Amino acid sequence: MDTDFGVLPRAADMRPYVAGVVDRLSQRSRLPFDYSVASLRLVDFMVDGVRRGRPERGQVAGLLQGLGAYAGEVIVRRAGARWVDFGNEERELFGQPVGIRMPDGRQWNPLGKVVNRFELGGPEESVSRLYLLLHGRARRADEPGLKVACGR
Repeated sequence: MDTDFGVLPRAADMRPYVAGVVDRLSQRSRLPFDYSVASLRLVDFMVDGVRRGRPERGQVAGLLQGLGAYAGEVIVRRAGARWVDFGNEERELFGQPVGIRMPDGRQWNPLGKVVNRFELGGPEESVSRLYLLLHGRARRADEPGLKVACGR
């Protein structure tokens, strides 16, 4: 399986980067990476499959990055989020240079969620479950710039 998806781009370039990830993943499999919410289960499935082989994280870091970027793009397309470049504080908190911001201002880290799924496993680290957490909570007036440390 192709595990190197190159350097993670800035937020403005994530959509074409993810399109390349999907193209490369689809060349090897017939899995429906169609940007649907249901396809997030494929991300969990693939990460779980990789975990079974017990590789070192460094051996599959590119694949995890690509799958995390795909998960983020699904959320961007389906939940109205947008890609954002994290500042120094967010980079330290999330361990990633980019993430997503929901319309209510909350920031999420789908790339870190995929890494957590790889490292920890379990249903609480599910990428498809992350999507379910995105809805139903509006930001309160006393929570400007709320950051949700989901995934690293």
